Amino acid sequence: MELWLFIAALAAVYLLPGPDMLLVLQTGSLQGRSRALATALGLAVARALHVALAALGLATLFVTAPWTFDAVRYAGAAYLSWIGLQLLRTPSSPAFDTSGQTMPPAASHRLACRRGLLTNLLNPKSLLFCSVLLPQFVHPDQGPVLVQFALLGTLLVAIGLLFDAGYATLGAALQSWFTDSPLRAKLQRWTFGSLLIGFGLRLAA
Repeated sequence: MELWLFIAALAAVYLLPGPDMLLVLQTGSLQGRSRALATALGLAVARALHVALAALGLATLFVTAPWTFDAVRYAGAAYLSWIGLQLLRTPSSPAFDTSGQTMPPAASHRLACRRGLLTNLLNPKSLLFCSVLLPQFVHPDQGPVLVQFALLGTLLVAIGLLFDAGYATLGAALQSWFTDSPLRAKLQRWTFGSLLIGFGLRLAA
């Protein structure tokens, strides 16, 4: 019963709009499904690292030394804002080119994966989320704590990847609709760029 509650809690979180969802949708609608999936892979790696850091008790450091939380928070806010500004100021740059011809596929996929990794890794709220949620479903009397933590963490990463794959597919399905119209394409860039900057400012505040 508790496992289903855990899965339901994760589903509710992954359905809420946030920078991770927005980044995957933006990448899919601008660069296609494969690059959006690369972004989703980067997000999954970051979540796995957050689970590991939560298991090691790193979130406690944020409580005992608040400046560390602020340092990571401001770095994450700056990175989100930088991505948004790239969309607003340089829509034809190789990193965001809709044709994908100005950058080798392997390089563009690595860039997409790195953006996903850094977007989630530099969000200290993701680490705190893991540190708050996971212990509620860990029971020392039911086996080794680290094993339970690892199993729940695996579920967290897998379910997140499943949702992100769906967002990648949705974004890719909208790609042709955006690129068929210069006005829609411009509106798309400005919308995604403004939202990313907004998430960055919200994280900083």
